Amino acid sequence: MTRIILVTGATGHQGGAAVRHLLADGWHVRALVRDAGAPKAKALAEAGAELAVGDMADRAALDAAAAGVHGVFSVQPAATPPYNNIDEVAMGVNVADAALAAGAKQLVYTSVGAVEGAAGIPSWDTKWRIEEHIRAIGVPATILRPVMFMENHASTMVGAYSDLAMLRVIPDDATVQLIAVTDIGALAALAFADPESWLGEVIEIAGDELPRRSIADAIARATGRPVDLSPLPAEKVAALLGGAKNARMSPKFAGWDADIPALRKRYPDLMDFATWLDREGAALFRDV
Repeated sequence: MTRIILVTGATGHQGGAAVRHLLADGWHVRALVRDAGAPKAKALAEAGAELAVGDMADRAALDAAAAGVHGVFSVQPAATPPYNNIDEVAMGVNVADAALAAGAKQLVYTSVGAVEGAAGIPSWDTKWRIEEHIRAIGVPATILRPVMFMENHASTMVGAYSDLAMLRVIPDDATVQLIAVTDIGALAALAFADPESWLGEVIEIAGDELPRRSIADAIARATGRPVDLSPLPAEKVAALLGGAKNARMSPKFAGWDADIPALRKRYPDLMDFATWLDREGAALFRDV
C-alpha cells in the first residue's frame, strides 16, 4: 500500500526541501499548493509530487488533502517580515488538527530553536503556541527546532550585504549556530523513515556553530567581496530584532544550543557552513 506524506508549505524553502528528500526516499508526496498552475507548483509535479490545491487557513481543504495520509509535514509562513502572516498560529493549529483527524501516524512540525525562552519574540511566540497545541491534542509528532538558516546570510533583507545584516548584530564574543534549509528537509525525511527513533522527539537542529568573523570571512572568500561587520545604528538594530532584543546574545547567540555532534551521528551528511557554501550557498550571493 502506497504511503502518503502531505507536505504543507511545499513551494517554500523548508517545504520544498522536505518534498525533495521525501521523493528521493521513495515516498508518495502530496504537496499542498494554493495554485497548481504556479511555476513552483508545476516544478513539484514534474519532480513527481501529487498536487493538492488548498490553503492552510481552510480546514476543509486541509482535511481533503490529508485524507489517507501516513504523515504530515507542517511549516507555516511566519507572522513577521517578510511574510507578515497574521494567520500563522491558526494555520499551524489547522494542520495539526487535520493530521489528527486523518489518523496520521506522524506529524513533523518545524518550529524554532530556543523557543521555550522566547517570550516577547513574536515569530517565536507563535511557534511555541503551535507546539503547545500539538502536545495538547496528542497527535503523534516530531518537533524539529531549526536555528539560524545559513541562507539568511545570502538574503536581500538580513543578509551579509544588506542594510540590516544580521551579522552586524551578533556580538564579537558570541558564536551562532546555523542550519542549511536543505538539511531541515533531510532531517524531516529521516524522521518519517525512522519513526521509532524520532516520534516524541523535540530536537534543536544545527549543522555548524561559528563566531561571526568566521562566517564573514567564509562568505568573503566565496564571493570575493569583503563583509562589513561595523555595528548597525540603534534604530536599525531595533528594526531588525524587534522583540528579539530580549533574547540572549552571548556566549551563544539567541540561546541556540543544538548538540551538533550527536545530530551528525544520526545524519552524517549534515552540512557545516563551508560545505554549504561550496555545494549551494555561494551561488545565492551572485545577485545580492
